[in-house]
Amino acid sequence: MTTSHSHHDSGHAPSVWGKIPQRNKNFTGRDDLIEKLRTGLQSKVTAVLPQAQDQSQPAPHALQGLGGVGKSQLAIEYAHRFRHAYELVWWVPSAQPMLVKSSLAGLAREMHLKVGPQSVEDAAEAALDALRRGEPYKNWLLIFDNAENLEINDTIPRGPGHVLITSRNHSWQGVVDTLPVDVFERSESIAFLRRRVGDGIEAEQADRLAEALGDLPLALEQAGALQAESGMSVKEYLRLLKEQTTRLLGANKPTDYPLSMTAAWATSVSQLKARMPQAVELLRCFAFFGPEPIPRDLLDELPETYAAGSKIAALLSDPIQLSQVIRELGRYALVRIDSESRTVTVHRLVQALLRDELNEAEIESFRREVHLLLTAAVDGYEPDDTTAWPRYANLLGHITPAEIKSSLDPNVRKFALNIVRYIYTSGDFQSARELVQDFADAWRAESGEDDRFVLTSQRHYAIIIRELGAIEESFNSNKALMERMRRVLGEADEETLLLTNSHGADLRYRGDFAEALKHDQDSLSQHEAVFGRAHRRTLRAMNNLALDHLLLGEYETAQTLHARVLKLQRQAGSGASRANVLSSMNNLARVVRLQGRYREACDLGQDAFDLGLQELGQDHPWTLRSAKDLSIAKRRAGFIDEALELAERTFELQKRGTDLDHPDTLAAALCLANAQRAADHVEESLRLLRDIVERYALMYGDDHPFKYGCDSNFALLLRVSGNEERAREIDEAALAGFDRRLTRNHYFSLTCAINLASDLSSVGLVHEARELGERTLGELRSLFGEDHPVTLAAGANLVVDLVATGAEDEAAVLREDVLERYDRVLGPNHPDVLVSRQGSRLDFDFDPPVL
Repeated sequence: MTTSHSHHDSGHAPSVWGKIPQRNKNFTGRDDLIEKLRTGLQSKVTAVLPQAQDQSQPAPHALQGLGGVGKSQLAIEYAHRFRHAYELVWWVPSAQPMLVKSSLAGLAREMHLKVGPQSVEDAAEAALDALRRGEPYKNWLLIFDNAENLEINDTIPRGPGHVLITSRNHSWQGVVDTLPVDVFERSESIAFLRRRVGDGIEAEQADRLAEALGDLPLALEQAGALQAESGMSVKEYLRLLKEQTTRLLGANKPTDYPLSMTAAWATSVSQLKARMPQAVELLRCFAFFGPEPIPRDLLDELPETYAAGSKIAALLSDPIQLSQVIRELGRYALVRIDSESRTVTVHRLVQALLRDELNEAEIESFRREVHLLLTAAVDGYEPDDTTAWPRYANLLGHITPAEIKSSLDPNVRKFALNIVRYIYTSGDFQSARELVQDFADAWRAESGEDDRFVLTSQRHYAIIIRELGAIEESFNSNKALMERMRRVLGEADEETLLLTNSHGADLRYRGDFAEALKHDQDSLSQHEAVFGRAHRRTLRAMNNLALDHLLLGEYETAQTLHARVLKLQRQAGSGASRANVLSSMNNLARVVRLQGRYREACDLGQDAFDLGLQELGQDHPWTLRSAKDLSIAKRRAGFIDEALELAERTFELQKRGTDLDHPDTLAAALCLANAQRAADHVEESLRLLRDIVERYALMYGDDHPFKYGCDSNFALLLRVSGNEERAREIDEAALAGFDRRLTRNHYFSLTCAINLASDLSSVGLVHEARELGERTLGELRSLFGEDHPVTLAAGANLVVDLVATGAEDEAAVLREDVLERYDRVLGPNHPDVLVSRQGSRLDFDFDPPVL
């Protein structure tokens, strides 16, 4: 095969071409490596990991070699040279796990997989799943650049496309097919220098220069750039190179940096310093960013509050001079400028060399510059604001390398926690957990347990682990943190109030609904006093209070509060995030459904779901929650097939982002099981419930209302499957649990009582069934009124028990009343009405609300 440019630049360009750095116009040689790489990727080689990869699929390939040999440049050249062989080409920065997820989430959106900006974890998995299946693109190329950690192997998709990895880590040799990348062959070095420098260098001079530089591509690039820009002779360059080498040897430079590279770099920097000293200052600043692209917009003029004491503030305030400096750094090959993405990249080896020449005070000074630049870049941009998310995403690659955690500056620490909030609000809870733990450990060691930012980091940590399903750990952490914050910061402090609001969720997750109500009433009063009645934080507190009323069955109060929150959130300038607006819309739809207005709930729920799809994407937690609730509303309204289809899709999407032992996944599973039962898929429903009924107990504990609700659903299925006695035992225990935790005068308790009456009837205890049915009907009429669908269901079932106990006349009167109301409330063709008209029993299942 040939690797000439002309041969491979024909055909169609990729449909998706993302994040690939600009092609190096001076790329020279390496034809043998590119040919081996192309052959290897095209071959159907048995994978090194046969258990993880189909043997018919191409094996991932890694370019392995020391820093500066041109692994990334080789990958860039391969991507450009063979771009027309692929439908999709995507560059994945892989130095940090959260960068990989962020990049793959971006790929999902480019593939039009209907994911939004707030679903990083789910979007990344959606992209990987589509790549594995080869849909919608079969011929794809993913390049994982700087993948030093082998854990990334779990993320690499095995499918019909090609995977290329660049790494300095030799351990990849035992995992995937590797292609060692060494320094240039001498002929390649000579050709490169003559191409880079032009007529100013002869072959013999290039040979001597390549010898002195050890044929290292990065060193040759910098030497060629210096000579091309300055017109320096090879003889003069070699003299300076020798001087630098002698000096560097005397300074005992680290052995993991090639001496030729170190000397070439030092020569370029010394020449640049004499010509444009401010360029060296900026370059040293660049050394404390990550090796990922630095957004050009990051180098805007610093605000006054950040400019004091800055070494580069004056340079940043002069856009003309700044452009000159950056172009000069590019001409000396000390940075790589990508005009397409408007970024500047510094090789990690150059960064290391720059850092090594500085003393501790200088290191601290330049690191502070980077901290200020990063902080200023999102100053005034809330991490909940989806329109600000591209700004936050562009900074991720620099947070850890810049050692943000080392700063004592309150503005920088606040920025660090905003980054954490951005990461977990976007759905990447694992990365957020690791990062906030790292920050908290560093700040605790430096500033003590009572430091404001240590306390705030613990608040974020509890939110994250609660979202990951660690309910008890979150509760205990926040309970202890509440006492400490009130003592250290005071009850009216902003952070204390934010924690107060969050702790209400801990109480709800534990099933302490009455205690949560009392807690959130106090929280709302405190929020109103500190922030005002219409502040977005006050509205979040009001939303939580409304949810408490809903959980306690006080639906009219809950509806009033939810409607008020939504109205205020929709007003201009409210500052409410789209996720908060969606939450309020969904909560309002849910309480309307619980009041028996199923058609209205479908309309409201559809609006909420559509908003989630449009603004947040199909995989975002609140979009999935709204989808689940819409499925329930459709099922209650009698649209069984639509409800089942939506429940199936929601459960699959939910499982993709979280494991089964997660509150949202368990709720989606229960919703699906209920939809399957309603569609007469009893065996499937029972099979699913057998799996999740124990998980509910493990998640929430043995004495939680949600656990009793799941048990009641399981009993219902056991009864319709013929195991009536076991169903009765489970429902009796569940009803006793509901009575103890919520009282009998509650929606959950009364629907369980309806089912227990059916259990009693099924085992021949018809008088006991009638007695329980009469009591339940009276309580439902008192609580919800005579026209509520659940009241009517209890009445319809009591008709059956009255007939069974010989009360024919009483049954006829009740039956006529129930059917007349049913026709008016639900319509004559609703499934519940048809079952009631046939004289059969109705069952009601439990659906856990979002906490």
